Amino acid sequence: MAERNVSHSHFKVVSRNSLLSFFSLITMLFMMSWLFILRSTRPEDNPNAIDRNALPDSNQFSTMNTESPFGNRAILGNEQDLEPTSHETKKTLPDETNDSGKCSTKPRTSGKKSVLKIFMYDLPSEFHFGLLDWKEEGHGVWPDLRTKLPHYPGGLNLQHSIEYWLTLDLLASEQLPEPSDSRSAIRVHNSSEADVIFVPFFSSLSYNRFSRTDPHEKRSNNKVLQEKVVKFVTAQLEWKRSGGRDHVILAHHPNSMLDARMKLWPATFILSDFGRYPPNIANVEKDVIAPYKHVVECYENDSSTFDSRTTLLYFQGAIYRKDGGHVRQELFYLLKEEKDVHFSFGSAQKGGVKDASAGMRSSKFCLNIAGDTPSSNRLFDAIASHCVPVIISDEIELPYEDAIDYTDFCIFVRTRDALKKRFLIDFVRSVKKDEWTRMWNRLKQVQKFYEFQFPSKEADAVQMIWQAVARKAPLMRLKTNKSRRFFRSVYGTNMGNVRVKPSLPTPKNFW
Repeated sequence: MAERNVSHSHFKVVSRNSLLSFFSLITMLFMMSWLFILRSTRPEDNPNAIDRNALPDSNQFSTMNTESPFGNRAILGNEQDLEPTSHETKKTLPDETNDSGKCSTKPRTSGKKSVLKIFMYDLPSEFHFGLLDWKEEGHGVWPDLRTKLPHYPGGLNLQHSIEYWLTLDLLASEQLPEPSDSRSAIRVHNSSEADVIFVPFFSSLSYNRFSRTDPHEKRSNNKVLQEKVVKFVTAQLEWKRSGGRDHVILAHHPNSMLDARMKLWPATFILSDFGRYPPNIANVEKDVIAPYKHVVECYENDSSTFDSRTTLLYFQGAIYRKDGGHVRQELFYLLKEEKDVHFSFGSAQKGGVKDASAGMRSSKFCLNIAGDTPSSNRLFDAIASHCVPVIISDEIELPYEDAIDYTDFCIFVRTRDALKKRFLIDFVRSVKKDEWTRMWNRLKQVQKFYEFQFPSKEADAVQMIWQAVARKAPLMRLKTNKSRRFFRSVYGTNMGNVRVKPSLPTPKNFW
């Protein structure tokens, strides 16, 4: 009996030990399996795994950031799409140093420079160079750039002359012998090969010269030209094929294209700002902001210093403005008694440009205050004068800001803060000599990004605008391709190999 009890007890002990050993083994195997799984999912150990930390922030998708030369493939593609190939250059940041130790003046770019292919409509000359009194001379609708350039009027007309410089650049790409790799854009004559479609209507010049109605006219010539442009463009196969999504239209003057913009809104506009546009017609997602052409001369061989620029803060221009321009008036009363501040009324008339140029060159900081619209040419005059801009315009959009960090050479102040007593003047005085000198040096480096010239040069304003358009091209293609999903065989009329719906979508659901 005792032996049976001992055996039974021994059996229970052995069974308990076996169970403990079994569970210990299971636990150890379970932990080892988890460690193996975790190790196998680390991106450096698994070449096919996705490193979540390397993915763009989800907020970037709301603005369709297309800085990568691969477009959406940089997000969805294979590993070889994510790494630059041997012939592509390393990403360069504006504040990186080169081999010589000097600060690089290149904007933020990714990969090898690609050339934007542009199909330009052969609009009659009345829409472009004919507005400059140029006459066709046996070369069709375009001037021969090898002989003489059509003259563009000076004065304030120059502010919005980007249409002139961009069109010249496209013509030069086929008329002047120059390597294509020195350009950001070239003209092609087959629209199926093009990245974008360009409409060469000098809309700002049309507004400046022909927006007034003569006593015997019912409509201004500016309105007539806009109607003709709409009729021409919307009748083209290229427009019908994409619904206008891949078209580029110039409307740099805030009052240009007032009538046509409501009919051509699917296109990408090149604008100075969005001040007079509803967001469903123009917005930062689909459109391009381009700089004004500054009217003061560039400050060449600038050897000024913090101490030699005796004026602390400079503003000269229209003080009493409508809309958001009320800020100028309020700032005038806040600053007019400060002894080292120049704040006065001025215009381009009677030597106003010359006076402004001299004033900016002798000032440490230049005010850029919202006027009738969020932007003004004053910012680009300040950059050309190497006068550190102080921007007081909450709604301003800046040219190529997806490639350039403006805080390197500009100071931003919220309007509500600027209108507090002594806030602005105390804030500006707090900027020390070393910090100002750093920003002044940066202004001299970035100045070329805002220079319009013919022929265009690397990273000047013309090429920077084309590069900004190129960054919009993937979004244009995305919207165009998505719009075609249900428009084949069932909808619309036959347009070659593509069936398109005759009516356009509404702005509300287009973008």
